Amino acid sequence: MGSRVSREDFEWVYTDQPHATRRREILAKYPEIKSLMKPDPNLIWIIIVMVLTQLVAFYLVKDLDWKWVVFWAYAFGSCVNHSMTLAIHEVSHNSAFGHYRAMWNRWFGIFANLPIGVPYSISFKRYHMDHHRYLGGDGIDVDIPTDFEGWFFCTTFRKFIWVILQPLFYAFRPLFINPKPISYLEIINTVIQITFDIIVYYVFGIKSLFYMLAASLLGLGLHPISGHFIAEHYMFLKGHETYSYYGPLNLLTFNVGYHNEHHDFPNIPGKSLPLVRKIAAEYYDSLPHYQSWIKVLYDFVTDDTISPYSRMKRHQKGEVELE
Repeated sequence: MGSRVSREDFEWVYTDQPHATRRREILAKYPEIKSLMKPDPNLIWIIIVMVLTQLVAFYLVKDLDWKWVVFWAYAFGSCVNHSMTLAIHEVSHNSAFGHYRAMWNRWFGIFANLPIGVPYSISFKRYHMDHHRYLGGDGIDVDIPTDFEGWFFCTTFRKFIWVILQPLFYAFRPLFINPKPISYLEIINTVIQITFDIIVYYVFGIKSLFYMLAASLLGLGLHPISGHFIAEHYMFLKGHETYSYYGPLNLLTFNVGYHNEHHDFPNIPGKSLPLVRKIAAEYYDSLPHYQSWIKVLYDFVTDDTISPYSRMKRHQKGEVELE
């Protein structure tokens, strides 16, 4: 159903990712940006409030009709839970307690994980660091879709289904592209999360548990905020690997839309990325960027030149040191 995508492979490139070079140039010209490389203590309190907000929501939905449970899971819970995954993204970069208290960040990430319902924080940290070091690396960067995804989701209708099922592909893709031995922190993350889920079920009931899990599945699938998954690195313009978004949803997503700025300076918290853009405006204003994640989703589904294959990919040169 729908026209078939013309692309049949990834965009293979033989150059290094642009972010390290641009970072060196910007720091040489604007060394004051180094002062932004510090943790954001406000992140701690924001995450605590978000967790407490979802606990209140669990109580409020426990006696609602099912149709209202589903409605609030999509209308409210999905926004909170998707935002929480991006809070965990911030914590994975040690933005809560700083690099000298790395384990504090890991434990806090496990706490932030609770309202999502599925153990996620520790595994995300391990794979996300590889994504930054080896952007587009074949067999390393699990943000890149599999060949199956590129081959099968090649029509308008199939791409629409792919967008809906994005959280499942992100969850299982590492097992096929870059499987890693399970770490003890991942086991702890899983045990704590399952224990929390059981407590939610026994204290609030099945509707609250459903609300929590549905909020995560819906919020990471066909949802306006989910446009960032595609906007960040899918090649809408040939030769451009990373794209920023400067629209209002950055207020809910810890400025993850400032994605060129984030890859250039992954150790600067999201709250300071607009300042990076302001200081080094000549480096960022000329880069292609978006103002609407909803339009990104629409264009991805309807444009027959764009598919899961629309990613720049490279064979990694030199020694690879995985997280």
